[in-house]
Amino acid sequence: MTETVEGLSINLATVRQQWGFVEAVEGCLRHGIRAIAPWRDQIAAAGLDEAARIVREEGLQVTGLCRGGFFPAPDAAGRRAAIDDNRRAVDEAAALNADCLVLVVGGLPESSRDIAGARQMVTDGIAALLPHAAAAKVPLAIEPLHPMYAADRACVNTLSQALDICDVLDPQKTGALGVALDVYHCWWDPELEAQALRAGPERLLAHHICDWLVPTRDMLTDRGMMGDGVIDLPAIRRMVEAGGFSGPQEVEIFSAENWWKKPGDEVLATCVERFRTVC
Repeated sequence: MTETVEGLSINLATVRQQWGFVEAVEGCLRHGIRAIAPWRDQIAAAGLDEAARIVREEGLQVTGLCRGGFFPAPDAAGRRAAIDDNRRAVDEAAALNADCLVLVVGGLPESSRDIAGARQMVTDGIAALLPHAAAAKVPLAIEPLHPMYAADRACVNTLSQALDICDVLDPQKTGALGVALDVYHCWWDPELEAQALRAGPERLLAHHICDWLVPTRDMLTDRGMMGDGVIDLPAIRRMVEAGGFSGPQEVEIFSAENWWKKPGDEVLATCVERFRTVC
């Protein structure tokens, strides 16, 4: 039997071009990885009931389901539709017994320049979703994205902004609402250590890792393997652990011109090796 790699999770985006959900799980098990974070489209392709059966029978930890969010919309009907879809995402996360539902909150509505208004739509959307998520016992993890994505993917761009939303909507720190700290998006933030401590164990729900390449050829699909870029991964791990997070580090790599072109087993073997040597 392959030895389990403790403390490592694989976000299945890392091998999404090589494998579907079932093959990705089989690959992770071959490499001793027993924690995963699938995407909703991967679950839909496999079938939610089948995916949940595999997770249950293999005893896998699902460190997060990607993704909910995208709350801003140009009209009330669009915002209601987003909330309805997020409720479905919560139900899927519950079926998988996921540690959290990751929220990529969304950017500016079409034809808008009102980023403050978009951020208010995000807060309102999460507020509308929170009772359903709490009833399903699915924590919501706001993932701040790098500012380069503010217009189209996420108008919440720092851990501080995400935690401000948590303070408004869950001031008692019940564990129902927190943050996902992805090093790709947050490594540059001079307030990162202070904000990780501010978050504390109740709100630090996920820790995503990869690396920032210099140069980066594509802002979305040219993430680096850990150790190939400029992020001080051990330093951020210390910050996160000082904040009270003790869960797995979750490798999430979008790499259209490199890692997505390699065999899935090679990618996973490299993830394990780099996790052990540079993280």
